[in-house]
Amino acid sequence: MYFNKDNYKKYAKEHMPASKVVKNAFFAMIFGGMLCVIGQAFKDIFLYMDIKKDTSATLSSICLILLSAILTSFGVFDKIARVAGAGLLVPITGFANSIISAGIDNKAEGWVLGFGAKIFIIAGPVILYGVLSSALYGLIKYVCMAL
Repeated sequence: MYFNKDNYKKYAKEHMPASKVVKNAFFAMIFGGMLCVIGQAFKDIFLYMDIKKDTSATLSSICLILLSAILTSFGVFDKIARVAGAGLLVPITGFANSIISAGIDNKAEGWVLGFGAKIFIIAGPVILYGVLSSALYGLIKYVCMAL
């Protein structure tokens, strides 16, 4: 069978499994909520230790990133994410997972040129555009404040 654009769309639609939107949304909400509870627990622990509110929030985010990286390293995060979906993959935990996964996939090339270099495949563009957009925002704010 010859596949042109229309034939391919028809073929793909016939063979694509039906999406379970309600089920996926439910699990994303449950796991995303549990992730928020874990983050709040970290924050409450830091507040209990008399750490400032802003610093506690930052430390909570760092702990979630570290937890995600550890779970990814042991292959647990991906198993949970298959069920949780966007509930785990959208927040910072998903970003940490994608960075560590890229490094692990290329670890055989060595710690520096494999793991160390490949984690920036994902992180590099995020850092670049994060810095550029924050600089642009700062410039716009400076001009608006000057006027």
